Amino acid sequence: MSDSDGKKTLGLRGGSRPGNVKQSFSHGRTKNVVVETKRKRVVVPKPGAAKGGGGAAPSTSGSRRPAGISDAEMERRLKALQAAKAREVEEAAARAADEKAREEDRNRRRAEAEAKEREQREAEERAKAKQEEEERKKREAEVAKERAAAAAAAPAPAADTPRAARPAPNKPAPAAAPRKADREREQRQNRGKGQDDGRRSGKLTLGQATGGGGNRHRSMASMKRKQERARQKAMGGQVEREKVIRDVQLPEAIMVSELANRMAERVGEVVKSLMNMGMMVTQNQTIDGDTAELIIEEFGHKVVRVSASDVEDVIKEIEDKDDDLKPRPPVITIMGHVDHGKTSLLDAIRDARVVAGEAGGITQHIGAYQVKTESGTVLSFLDTPGHAAFTSMRSRGAQVTDIVVLVVAADDAVMPQTIEAINHAKAAQVPMIVAINKIDKPAADPTKVRTDLLQHEVVVEAMSGDVQDVEVSAVTGQGLDELLEAIALQSEILELKANPDRAAQGAVIEAQLDVGRGPVATVLVQTGTLRQGDIFVVGEQYGKVRALINDKGERVQEAGPSVPVEVLGLNGTPEAGDVLNVTDTEAQAREIAEYREQAAKDKRAAAGAATTLEQLMQKAKDDENVSELPILVKADVQGSAEAIVQAMEKIGNDEVRVRVLHSGVGAITETDVGLAEASGAPIMGFNVRANASARNTANQKSVEIRYYSVIYDLVDDVKAAASGLLSAEIRENFIGYAQIKEVFKVTGVGKVAGCLVTEGIARRSAGVRLLRDNVVIHEGTLKTLKRFKDEVSEVQSGQECGMAFENYDDVRPNDVIEIFEREEVTRTLD
Repeated sequence: MSDSDGKKTLGLRGGSRPGNVKQSFSHGRTKNVVVETKRKRVVVPKPGAAKGGGGAAPSTSGSRRPAGISDAEMERRLKALQAAKAREVEEAAARAADEKAREEDRNRRRAEAEAKEREQREAEERAKAKQEEEERKKREAEVAKERAAAAAAAPAPAADTPRAARPAPNKPAPAAAPRKADREREQRQNRGKGQDDGRRSGKLTLGQATGGGGNRHRSMASMKRKQERARQKAMGGQVEREKVIRDVQLPEAIMVSELANRMAERVGEVVKSLMNMGMMVTQNQTIDGDTAELIIEEFGHKVVRVSASDVEDVIKEIEDKDDDLKPRPPVITIMGHVDHGKTSLLDAIRDARVVAGEAGGITQHIGAYQVKTESGTVLSFLDTPGHAAFTSMRSRGAQVTDIVVLVVAADDAVMPQTIEAINHAKAAQVPMIVAINKIDKPAADPTKVRTDLLQHEVVVEAMSGDVQDVEVSAVTGQGLDELLEAIALQSEILELKANPDRAAQGAVIEAQLDVGRGPVATVLVQTGTLRQGDIFVVGEQYGKVRALINDKGERVQEAGPSVPVEVLGLNGTPEAGDVLNVTDTEAQAREIAEYREQAAKDKRAAAGAATTLEQLMQKAKDDENVSELPILVKADVQGSAEAIVQAMEKIGNDEVRVRVLHSGVGAITETDVGLAEASGAPIMGFNVRANASARNTANQKSVEIRYYSVIYDLVDDVKAAASGLLSAEIRENFIGYAQIKEVFKVTGVGKVAGCLVTEGIARRSAGVRLLRDNVVIHEGTLKTLKRFKDEVSEVQSGQECGMAFENYDDVRPNDVIEIFEREEVTRTLD
C-alpha cells in the first residue's frame, strides 16, 4: 500500500485519550485499542549503482542514499547483494547439471530396458520360429507318410498314362509357405493390439521405474512375477506350475493357520474348504486330526500322523563312545536310621558344621556336597534324612548314587529306617559300605550290629562276606581315613566314567522357592556338562541357566558329571526326582514342558474321576460316615512338602482321615489364607512364614497358621487334631443283677416288679435290660425304683425293691433285670 492511494491513514487525533483508538461493534459494544505508529524507512539506491558493473564497487558520489546510512554500511550491503546473486547463479548451474545427469540416467535406463525387451522379444521369436519349424517338419513327415501309404494301396499306373495326368508329388508344399507367411504377418500386426509387452511410452518417471504408482513401491519378487507372466503370455498361454506334494505332520489337534502353513497353502483356501464341508471356522480355531486329514488329502498332500508325545523325541538318548568317556567322581549316599550320626559323620569328613543348622538335630533335606580327600580324590556326597516320613527322599538318593554308605549306631544296632535303607540300596543295585558309628560310646557293640545285619542278607567282610564295614566315630574322627579308603577302593572297582562333552543330563535332588532368587533346584549332573546360559527342561518346568552355585555357595560357570549344583533360572519349582535335560532352543523346552504339564493334568483328572455312576454313588455313601480334617501344607523345599503329604495320608482310619487340600513350596501367601478360610482348614507352615498381607488377612478371617521346624511335632499335632474328630467310645459297666419275684398292678403306675437285688447294686439313673431265659427282651430305663413306699436312688445287693420300666409292662416272675452304666472313652489315633 502506498501513501498516495487516496485512503486516510490511521491517526491518533480526535481520540478520547492520546495513543488510543476507539472501535465500535454491533449491539453498542466498544473497545479501546492502543495504537503505535512508526515511520516507514525508504531506502533509495544511488543513481550510479544501477549502471555500475556487477563486479566493481559502485561509486557513492553524487548518488541518493537513505538518511543515516554510512558509506561503509552501504558498501557492505551492496557486497551482500552481489554475493546472493552469485549464489543464485551457482545454484541454478548446479540444478541444471543435476537435471542433465538425471536425464542422462533416465535415457540410459530407458535404453537398457528397451534393449532387454528387444532381446527378450527376439528370444521369444526365435523360440516360436523354432517351434513352428518343428511343427512344419512334423506335418511334412505326416503328409509324406500318408502319401507313401496311399501309393502302396493304389494299383500301379499304366505304361501309356501321360506324365501330365499323374499327380505331382510335391504339389501341396507351395500352399504351406503362403499359410506360414500369412500367419507371421498376422502375428506382427496383432502383436501390439492385445498384449502388454511392457513397452513404455513418453518420459520415464520414478514411479514407473520402481514398478508402481503413487506411494506403493513394488517389490523385486512382484517385478519378477510380472515378467514371468509376460513371458508365459508371449509363449502362448498360462503354464501351470507343478504341484509340490508335501508330507504334512498332523498331531491330534491343529490350528487352521498352522495346517495351512504346513501344507504351504493359502489360509483362505483352507478356510474355504472347511466351509464347503460345513464347518464355519476361522484361521485361529483348532480342528481335530480327522478333519485335518480330509483337508490334507483334498489338497493332494500326504498325511503323517504324529502323537503329542513325539515332542519328547527331541531329548535323544545318545550312546557315548568308549573314546569319549572320561573318569568321573563317585556319588556316595549316606543312609541310615534317624539320629544314628549320618550328618555328623559327613560333617567330620567335610570339616563343616551342618548339624548345628538342622532343626531338632535331624536332617530334613537332602544335602549335596563335594569333598576332596588328602590323596586328591574328589567324592560327591548326598545326605538323606532318616525319619520315617522321608522315605521318598531316601529312595531318590539311592536312585542317583553309585555307592551307599549305611550308617548304623553301634549302641543302637539295626532299626526300622536302617532296614528301609538296605532295601533301597538293594532295589537300586548299588554296592554298600557299612559304617558302624558311635564306636567311642561305652555301650557300643559292633559285633551285635554285624550279627543283626545278617538277618537282612548283609554279610560284612568280618563275617566272611563281601560288604566292607568300617568302625568310625564322628566325634573323635576315628576310622574316617579307613572309610574314605574303602569308598575310593569301591569306586575304582566300579570304574565310573561319563562323557563331559555333550548336552547335560542330571537329576533334581531337591527343589525350593527362594524369596530372593526364585525357584532353585539342587541338581546332580550325571552326564555331560551344564553351563551357564544352557536352555533346559526339567519335569513340567523349563528355563535358562541364570547361575550355577556349588555346595560352598560360590558361583561357577559350569558343572561336569557327578557335580551337585544349585540351578537358578527356572520358570517354576520342579518336583524332586525330575530329570533335567538340556535342549537346543527355548521353544523345544517350552513345548515339552507344556506337554508334560497337560499329561499330568489329564492323569490327575482321570485318577480323580469315577468311571461309573455306581462307583460314584458308592464313594459318596462310603464318605458319609468319614470325618475329614482338611489342612494346607507349605514347606521350604519340595522334598519336605512331599514327605509331609505322605505322612498325612497315613494318619486316620475308617472314621477319620486327613485331607491335604493344597501343598506347595514357599512362603504362606494371601491366596493360601483365602483357600484355608473357604474350607475351614488350618495352615501348616514347615520352615516357612506368612508374609505381612497373609498375616493380616489371617487375623481378620480367624484362620489358624501354625509354624513347625521339626516334622515330628507337625505329625503329632495333626494326629491329635484328627483324634478329636473321632466319636467317643461308649463302654458299658455292669453294676448289678436283680431277679423278679412277684408282679403287682398299681393304679396310675401300671405293673411293678417286686425284685431282689442278687448281685451288685441297682441305681435309678442306670440303664436296664430285661432278660427272659437269658435272652434280651427289653432295654430301656427305670421309671421308678422304690424301697417299701419310698423312692430311692439305689438299692444294695441282698435287698428287695420295686421296679417299673419306662413304657414297658410285659414283666413276669423269674425274669432277670441286668443293670449297667454307660461310660464315654476318648479315642486316639495310633
